[in-house]
Amino acid sequence: MKAIFRDTYCSPDALQLGDIDKPTIGHDDVLVRVHAAGVDQGAWHLVTGLPYLLRLAGFGLRTPKTRVPGHDVAGRVEAVGQNVTRFQPGDQVLGTCDGSFAEYAGAHHDAFVHKPSTITFEQAAALPASACAALQGLRDKGRLQAGQKVLITGAGGGVGTFAVQLAKAYQAHVTGVCRTTKTELVRSIGADDVIDHTREDFADRPGRYDLILDTAGNRPLSHLRRTLTPTGTLVIVGGAQTGRWTEGADRQLRAGMLSPLIRQNLTGLMSTPRRQDLQTLTELIETGKLTPIIDRTYPLSQAPQALQYLRSGHATGKITLTL
Repeated sequence: MKAIFRDTYCSPDALQLGDIDKPTIGHDDVLVRVHAAGVDQGAWHLVTGLPYLLRLAGFGLRTPKTRVPGHDVAGRVEAVGQNVTRFQPGDQVLGTCDGSFAEYAGAHHDAFVHKPSTITFEQAAALPASACAALQGLRDKGRLQAGQKVLITGAGGGVGTFAVQLAKAYQAHVTGVCRTTKTELVRSIGADDVIDHTREDFADRPGRYDLILDTAGNRPLSHLRRTLTPTGTLVIVGGAQTGRWTEGADRQLRAGMLSPLIRQNLTGLMSTPRRQDLQTLTELIETGKLTPIIDRTYPLSQAPQALQYLRSGHATGKITLTL
């Protein structure tokens, strides 16, 4: 089968499109014919092996454990293991796996849910990692309640566009922070207020927020704290694109150490797509409360260009690959 693969950590430009063996599946697994794959920061980390901290966490110290990058996937079920009863060949699904940048991918059946008929495969592939991060950041870490004031930085990005819509679905008052080119999109998906960070510093506003979901990854904790209410919550999603060892994860570590000493709740998020969360998200899609926003779609052969565009920071919403 055709796949994007590499045998060593490398820059995206060094990725190859070639033939590898089709995945084999176990009794509890599902084999999916990939129609689209999501491109997110996790895929870039898998390719480059950066920051180094992730290699120690299980990516593989000197060489990658997974030859084919990509986690988010949408497609049709090709085959199922003998213990699988939730799916049958031909079903349209979305979910996560190891190696979605390929014609076929397989994983445990709990990694997949049925794809809503109201969205495309490209939109479905955009959902798992980023939408689960937004949901878990707001609901689980942020304990979002109806009527609260929420600030979302990076509101025009992959996680941010989901977070704006989810916060509105939870009946919060949402302020989105983004660059000039994304303000209209952020407003169109439900933000009550939009701040153009190239023209205004949100911390200079007199209002304070019950919850900040920081997806932009480069603001000091002190800057974010003075925008919170005295007992507000800051949830840090991701980090700045600097530092070969931690790439901004030190902010999450410092937030965790500071939080017990103050009234504000400062925390980081390491999200993991879960079946029950994917089900919640697909239900919101089916009721019209959530729509994946796609910026660009590339063919599989242009995965290097897709990853480079992702790291440019200019994407509005999500990037996907199609096969």
